[in-house]
Amino acid sequence: MPSRILIVDDEVNHRKALAICLRIEGYTVLEAEDGRAALELLAHEEVDMAIVDLMMPGINGLDLCRRMRFRHPAVPIVLTSAYHLSQRQLDRAEIRVLGFLPKPFEMNELVEFLRASLAASLSDAVAG
Repeated sequence: MPSRILIVDDEVNHRKALAICLRIEGYTVLEAEDGRAALELLAHEEVDMAIVDLMMPGINGLDLCRRMRFRHPAVPIVLTSAYHLSQRQLDRAEIRVLGFLPKPFEMNELVEFLRASLAASLSDAVAG
């Protein structure tokens, strides 16, 4: 069964390009244009991973990550942004993300990162 990935990004062209790339790679992709739409979608859909943009109107990426951690603690989150965040800043925000990919990034870089992360997540689930 293909992994289900949620993409949350208010930049429609970026979100659509990611979705197309991931679908070509065989992933099932769900899309949300902002944090509120993502939370509504997560209320009735399960995902294996979320790719969340940091800067969005309304519920921003950090707030969405915090809410997801509370409601869906097992879902790995990859945070993306054109604004660079250090690991120290991520740790201080206490959002426990799987990783941070600064925009712009190459699609193959994202796909390799997701493959490795989902494989590690699956082996952790089997071992645990």
